[in-house]
Amino acid sequence: METAKTKHPTFKYLILSLSLSFLLLFLFISLHPNRFQALLTTTVTENRPPHSAFVSSTEDLKIRPGYTSYDTYIQRQLNKTLNPKLREIWTTRDWDRKIQVFSRFFADLKSEKFLADSSKCLCVGARVGQEVEALKRVGVADSIGIDLVPFPPLVIKGDFHNQPFDDETFDFEFSNVFDHALRPEKFVAEIERTLKSDGIAVLHVSLSRRGDKYSANDLYSVKPLVKLFRRSKLVRVRKVDGFGLDTEVVFRKTMKNIKQRF
Repeated sequence: METAKTKHPTFKYLILSLSLSFLLLFLFISLHPNRFQALLTTTVTENRPPHSAFVSSTEDLKIRPGYTSYDTYIQRQLNKTLNPKLREIWTTRDWDRKIQVFSRFFADLKSEKFLADSSKCLCVGARVGQEVEALKRVGVADSIGIDLVPFPPLVIKGDFHNQPFDDETFDFEFSNVFDHALRPEKFVAEIERTLKSDGIAVLHVSLSRRGDKYSANDLYSVKPLVKLFRRSKLVRVRKVDGFGLDTEVVFRKTMKNIKQRF
């Protein structure tokens, strides 16, 4: 009669093999923790959906789903920017009204010494440039805007995820399109890269209501902005009424540029 030991030899060898495998894995992790972590990180990154390496959703900053590629995102933004009806509204009915509101915002910033007539200024995501024109009207002549679609002479072509300017070019940067950033960390990093040391960045954002269907993220507090502005100090937060945006956030760049990878 066969005994239990000779009846299931395969099972015994399987248990032995698994035990040895776990032992070897344990020894590898113990002796080479950094290599194991790198291997694990590489595996996770390779299996992420497109562009998720650039996206940082948190409790107070949610990236909207639905963008299968960066080109898909750009095309959706262009659908709004190139909309002929919207462009007509922006350049006619809304033109003077928005310039007047922006002018009041910038006049207040001048009175608080965040902005001066001698400042070199950039408006990020400026569309047809009402904010650029407002800066010029309050005396800040050296002002320009960037957007995916240029509107000369106020706005030149540029992607705010990859600004077409050298490091430390501007004294002051303004944007009210943070909600359109698919890669918030890259959006902010480009502002800090092109901003001079001690320069000012001003964002108008919405915390109490969600953006339109073209928005790429939803912001619920100022905390994510403070975290994203790695080389700047939060100077001031105040309530505003700016075309659906309710909060003005002011940062001052305090650290020199360092190379970052995204």
